[in-house]
Amino acid sequence: MKTAVVILNWNTKGFLEEFLPALISSVEKVDGAEVVVADNASTDGSLEMMAKKFPQVKTLSFEKNLGFTGGYNRAFSEIKSEYFLLINSDIEVPQDWLGPLVDWMDSHPECAACAPKLHSWQEKEKFEYAGAAGGYLDKFGYPLCRGRVLKELETDYGQYDSPKNVFWATGACLLVRSSVYKELGGLDDRFFAHMEEIDLCWRMQLCGWKVTVVPNSVVYHVGGGTLPATSPFKLFLNFRNNRLMLSNNLAKTFASQFLAKGMALEKAARKGYHKAQRRLFLRGALDMLSAMVYLATGKMDCFKAVLKARKDAKALERKTDISHIEAYLQEYGAKAKVAGIYNRWIILRSIIKGKGIFKEIESEVI
Repeated sequence: MKTAVVILNWNTKGFLEEFLPALISSVEKVDGAEVVVADNASTDGSLEMMAKKFPQVKTLSFEKNLGFTGGYNRAFSEIKSEYFLLINSDIEVPQDWLGPLVDWMDSHPECAACAPKLHSWQEKEKFEYAGAAGGYLDKFGYPLCRGRVLKELETDYGQYDSPKNVFWATGACLLVRSSVYKELGGLDDRFFAHMEEIDLCWRMQLCGWKVTVVPNSVVYHVGGGTLPATSPFKLFLNFRNNRLMLSNNLAKTFASQFLAKGMALEKAARKGYHKAQRRLFLRGALDMLSAMVYLATGKMDCFKAVLKARKDAKALERKTDISHIEAYLQEYGAKAKVAGIYNRWIILRSIIKGKGIFKEIESEVI
């Protein structure tokens, strides 16, 4: 097949029953596309239901829950196709959503990944939290979106209707070039779930690829299908994985920016490394401030989740040094260009600007 449309399922039998028929119908309209359901050891009868109601759909069954990262890495190791499409089971698709994404990748060989606009399933005209119209990153590593800042969501009135290179695109529905996915080692298995697609998109750009939102494709996301927004475990994953993501990519990003300004390679690597260390220290302080807020407001589970995230991130971090940054610059420094950085602290600016934050972001993002 040319395009493998892969749902990674874990105990979402109800969503499969509801949304799979429309997905199958839409995918059949695109040459060389096929739906695959990969199951992360569900216990809710998902596979039995698939065999009974959707016997035409290829299924992969894993012996344990490998998480979002491990599950997709395992699934894609068993599938041969030019493009991989990651899609959540809680997404409703119209009939014409997939073609524009495949067409974009076919006609833009410099693009490693692209995604549709993500709308809310509950409020169809509004953007959805998990990706909206493409993602950015602020100076301290907090993700935000075109159409979503913190918990504020915009109505889609066409303000983001031009294709746009972004920092990251949502893993809820993401088309990736399989060759690039494999070259980069896929999703980072340490993450398990949450922010893994941001890390992947960042690594793609650091190797010279582009990540794009294709707005003439739109899908509708229920959201919270696996972990609710109030889950302390979800909070733990977000804090831990954000730290891992920054330690993976921040020094390389700063170093490549210094190199692009004409700085000598060795000096760019050294300055990039030390700037990243300072930024990581500041982000760590902000995380501890968040923990204190949870403690002060009586949210002990959240307080403990942030502390555990900090501890686990330190244990899992892959240590790097200036020599590693120099080696990276020698191979990729000349072509690396990271789009979608908002060089302010989004939490403070959103308080100051209110709903005007959306226009400020679009005017200031690098």
